[in-house]
Order: sequence, then C-alpha cells, then structure tokens
Amino acid sequence: MTAPLPAQAAPPAARPWYVSALLAVVAVTLLLLGAWGVARLKSPHPFYGMAYPAATAATGFQGEVAGGQRYTFTPGQGRVTALFFGFTHCPNICPLTLSYLSKVRAALPPEDQKRFDIVLVSVDPARDTPQDLNDYVRYFGAGRGVRVPEPALGQLARAYGVAYQRAEVKGAAYQINHTTATYLIDAQGHLRVLWDYTQLPQLDRVRADVQHVLETR
Repeated sequence: MTAPLPAQAAPPAARPWYVSALLAVVAVTLLLLGAWGVARLKSPHPFYGMAYPAATAATGFQGEVAGGQRYTFTPGQGRVTALFFGFTHCPNICPLTLSYLSKVRAALPPEDQKRFDIVLVSVDPARDTPQDLNDYVRYFGAGRGVRVPEPALGQLARAYGVAYQRAEVKGAAYQINHTTATYLIDAQGHLRVLWDYTQLPQLDRVRADVQHVLETR
C-alpha cells in the first residue's frame, strides 16, 4: 500500500502592484527628505547653489593685474567675492558667466554693489595677459581679471577643486577645458555657495544667494 503524498504548501500570494508602487513612492520620499535634511544641516538658509559646510575657509592667492600691479586676494577682508576660473578665448561659457554675474551685481542695491566683487582667474596664463584679462572682464562690467602663473595656478585650482586642461583644435587655436563653477566667498573668508554654470541664468535665485551672504555675518 502506498502512503499518500503530503499536501504542498500554497505559494505566497503575489504583492498587489499598487502596494509595490506605494512602497516605491515612500522610499523615494524618504530619500528626498534625507537629502533635504543634509542640505539644511549644512546651511539653514535654502541656498539655490550648493552650500558649503559652515566655516569652510577659502584659499587666498596672488597674481598680476593690468598695469603690472600685484594683486593679492586675502579672504575675510569684509568683501563678498564671486570667484570664477576661465580664459579670454573661451567661446561661450566664460563670457556668459561674466554676463550673468554682472547682471546679478547690477540687481543689487547700490550699497551692496560696493561690497560685491567679481574676480576671474585665468586658466590660460600662457595667452592671457593681465591687460587682456582686464579688458575682457571690464567689457561685461565691474570686475577684475587676474593672471596667476604656473605652478601657483595649479596649486590654487586644486584648492578650489578646479580642473583645467589644454585641448588642441584642428585648424584653430587651442581651447581650455575647465570647471565651470563660480564660488561665492563671504566677508569673513568662508566659502558659502557654489553655482554650476547651468544655474546662473536663474538670476533672481543667484541674486538671492548673494544678498543673503551680504546680509549675514
């Protein structure tokens, strides 16, 4: 006589699709809330640009400006500075960046304009003369172009996380591939915000970041 086979356990019921969808929404929401919380811990102010952790010191530097004058940038001298790394032969990003920053500066109250500097450091010191840099920056408005020779330029770029590299162009003058960020440094010499080039067209939001940094100590 053959013993009866044990009854097989029924397979677990499949999770309804709407439950899976709801769990996915909850997971994404928690992830976004976590990212928002980390951003707020870095800075209670809802900056448009990427906020730096509190008291992140900016790096000072020296270079040459028009007229053969020595230029020294010493963070923490009571002025707010938008610092950008570019070059005068740049076909698009550098002129647009300077144009946007100049428009932001023009949108500030007159007293705040006096405390807000725009500084371009050349990543092409082999071609950019101090006079070229001065003419280039002044074409867009008030600002300063600084030539920092190598190897000091390389050290300065590393301090700000800036990359740059010469790129040969067939049948034309070489170009420089470079980081397109702009760094906002407060009056106490701290890095406060970084804007990517793609963020700068939002002038009102960039101006709000600058205004907040100008008003806080």
